[in-house]
Amino acid sequence: MGGKIRAGEWNTAQGCLIYAADGESVEITGSRGRDTVIEIPSQLEGLPVTRIGKKAFLSNKTVKEITLPDTIEQISDWAFACCAKLTVLTLPYRKLELGQGIFRDCISLSQIMDRNASPRDKNMTDVSYLLAAAVAALDAFYLFDPETAGSAEWFARWDVRLRAVMETPDEEGFSKMLLCGEEDYGSRENNLDHYTGQQRRRKVRLAMCRLMHDTCLKDEDRKMLSDYLLSHRKGQETEETWQVVLEEHGDEISYYRFLTQMGAVDKENVQAMLSDLGESHTEMKAYLMEYCGGLREGEDPFAAFAL
Repeated sequence: MGGKIRAGEWNTAQGCLIYAADGESVEITGSRGRDTVIEIPSQLEGLPVTRIGKKAFLSNKTVKEITLPDTIEQISDWAFACCAKLTVLTLPYRKLELGQGIFRDCISLSQIMDRNASPRDKNMTDVSYLLAAAVAALDAFYLFDPETAGSAEWFARWDVRLRAVMETPDEEGFSKMLLCGEEDYGSRENNLDHYTGQQRRRKVRLAMCRLMHDTCLKDEDRKMLSDYLLSHRKGQETEETWQVVLEEHGDEISYYRFLTQMGAVDKENVQAMLSDLGESHTEMKAYLMEYCGGLREGEDPFAAFAL
C-alpha cells in the first residue's frame, strides 16, 4: 500500500469489518461480531477493496459464508485460517496473489465458488467442491488455482493427487507421528487401529466427493474409487463408507441415494443400516426401506421393517 494509511470500520449485520485505506485501495485487516454470512464490498470510501490482510478472519468462530468482490487481488497469509465453521467461500476465478496457510484448519470448508459462474453450470459446481476439497482434505494447496480451475489439465492434476492418496498405505505416517510427539502419549490417536481408521475415512470422503462431482473423471478412476467405497460398506470388515455417511451426513438424502446407486445397499446389509439409524433419521429410514422393497420384487416394501 502506498501513501498515508487510514484505518476504518464498516458495519455488517452483526458486527463490522476493519480496514485500512491508503488513498488508492483498501485492505480488509480484521472483523468483529457474530456474522454468519459476510459479503465484502467492492469499494470502501470510494476506493476498491483489493486485499484480504494477514490473519484478517483468523479463528472466526461464527462465519459460515464469505463472498469476496471482483476487485480482490490478494489473499494474505492465514487470512481464513482456523475458521472452523466456514463452509462456502465465493471469489472470482482468476489470477490472485495467495499467501500461505490461507485455509489452515478450515475443517468445514466444502465449496469455493466462482462468483461469476451460473448456478446451473454443473461443471463449475463440481469445480467448487473439488477446489475446496483440494485444500481442506487433499492436502494439495497447489491445486488452489482459481485461474485454471475447471480446465482438463486441472482435473487431471487433481486426480493424480487423489490416486496418490488412495494408494498410500493406511498406516503410513503413524510411526513418524509418534516419534515427533504430535499426539499425547497414551491418547486414542496413538492407537494404530484408530489411526488407520481415520485414514480410511479420509479416503472415503475424497472418493465420495470425486464420484459425486465427476466432471472429467476417467473410467478407471471411477472404478477404483467405487471399488474402494464398496469394500468399506456396511457389512464389510471395516465400514468407513457407511460410518462417514451416517455420522457426517445423517439427514442428507443425496448421500443415501449415492449409496444405493453405487450398490452399497443390499438385502444383506440394509437391516443393519436401519438399526444403526435408530429412532432418528426417519426420512432416511423410509428411503432405505423403499429401496429395499424394490430389491424384494413383488413384496410389500414395508413388510419386513418398521420405523
